[in-house]
Amino acid sequence: MVKIAADNLNVWFDAIHALKSINIKIHDKEILGIIGPANSGKSSFLRCLNRLNDLNPKFKMEGTITINGVNIYENISANILRKRIGMVFALPVPLPLSISENITYGPQRHGVKDKKRLNEIIEKALKEAYLWDEVKDRLNTPAMKLSGGQQQRLCIARTLAVEPEIILYDEPCSGLDPISTAKIEEAMYRFREKYTQILVTNNTKQAARVSERTAFFLMAELIEIDRTDKMFTAPSDQRTNDYISGRFG
Repeated sequence: MVKIAADNLNVWFDAIHALKSINIKIHDKEILGIIGPANSGKSSFLRCLNRLNDLNPKFKMEGTITINGVNIYENISANILRKRIGMVFALPVPLPLSISENITYGPQRHGVKDKKRLNEIIEKALKEAYLWDEVKDRLNTPAMKLSGGQQQRLCIARTLAVEPEIILYDEPCSGLDPISTAKIEEAMYRFREKYTQILVTNNTKQAARVSERTAFFLMAELIEIDRTDKMFTAPSDQRTNDYISGRFG
């Protein structure tokens, strides 16, 4: 089942053509890895999916993006869309609040007021993000006191708290140690049962470990998309092979 589809997607930031005629279908509850060198359009594509590019006055787009067949730029408000599509950034950005308040911030904005329900959301989200056992006795302490890896998992838990359908990751492990990276990758692997996930990463080994399919972007174009095992052993395009083998990037 197709969850997300981009058809003839073109994006500009003033005169910069950031995405060129992208056609891609992303399946329900898959992990899609997106790889490619810097300035290849990976993050621009990701930010189109939850309309974060709308905040940039230089942004212009042609083509369509649909989720479950619905055009997200015509038939869904940005606020509702961002509840359905969570995003985790390269640098963790916890709110300047306590650990528990970080988790409840989203649900409360969407109308959840019952204290018992909010406590259930806190525990569930932190457990899913592999953080509960580390913080359950200090939920009222400032989130900024957590380590970098813990802050990133808190940001994932905060995303899960509003029960999205889709989770976008923009290089979520780029500044983390191997242990924190492994915990986040394990969480992503388990999330496959509930969420569609798209992982932009500069770490080709991470894409090989985590994603079921991988898309290779180069100079604003989608060069190819295929099963990850096939792409990393027998890519269809020589440019993909050159990137994966480290000849450029």
